[in-house]
Amino acid sequence: MPSTPVSTEAPRQEAGALLSLTALGVTFDTPEGEVAAARDVTLAVARGECLGVLGESGAGKSQVFLAVMGLLAANGRTAGSARFAGEELLGAAPSALDRVRGSRLAMVFQDPMTSLTPHLTAGAQLLEVLARHRQLHGAAAREAAQALLERVRLSEPGRRLGQYPHELSGGMRQRVMIALALARAPELLVLDEPTTALDVTIQAQILALLLELKREREMALVLISHDLGVLAGLADRVAVMRHGRIIESGAVREVLKSPRDPYTRELVQRALRDAQTPPAVERAAAERATAEHAAAERAAAEHATAEHA
Repeated sequence: MPSTPVSTEAPRQEAGALLSLTALGVTFDTPEGEVAAARDVTLAVARGECLGVLGESGAGKSQVFLAVMGLLAANGRTAGSARFAGEELLGAAPSALDRVRGSRLAMVFQDPMTSLTPHLTAGAQLLEVLARHRQLHGAAAREAAQALLERVRLSEPGRRLGQYPHELSGGMRQRVMIALALARAPELLVLDEPTTALDVTIQAQILALLLELKREREMALVLISHDLGVLAGLADRVAVMRHGRIIESGAVREVLKSPRDPYTRELVQRALRDAQTPPAVERAAAERATAEHAAAERAAAEHATAEHA
């Protein structure tokens, strides 16, 4: 019998959530029979927050959000509910799904080399997205494309517009993927293992960029990762998945400090033992704590001023 998921947080109000999954299931029809990739997944993502989804390979993390995006393989089946801003996505008509997917809800996939179109330059792919989602064309579109590459801190952005994916490094391709997502101005961005196969320095830069973009755009993030260190620096909350189920969830600090499920404890201990948390992630966490403290101080000062006015 599967264990009951452990939560270290108070029940969340799904009615006000940007994304709300209820008893979401994902199965695949195979010659050997039906195979379950995810079962009874229930979670919510609020506007402006970052939810980390932690689990090892095969836990079902990616399949859950491919189902949300309507991008499962042809033999995939879904059950339950996935609502974005109150609108049901599972089983929605293609026209209704297209109004949400890629514009209000976007996803950056694990391997940018296979996600980018190999025979189109980075600029051509950005221009296509800008034309479709923001109705920009000509010089205005090119200016916006270059500005996006500048925003994701891609060196020599004008030159990169004319380069093909195979001419870019792994870190550059990941930045192009993030720029493509930002071109749609999404309210929620899902990132599937965004730092896999990148060296520690580039990984740190990508994580710092995501933290900046979240604050700057008040954009919700779902960060899918097997790396506890990545989530520790960025996520507000974390949901731990194993064998297709969420086994523990809560505020990231509480889950990492006092994990209640044995599997979560094992992941935390392994990360500490292997010292997988890069310094930049620790800095990102410290920066977030500093920003939260400063915001609290500002709020207290404003409250005191109002009381004495």
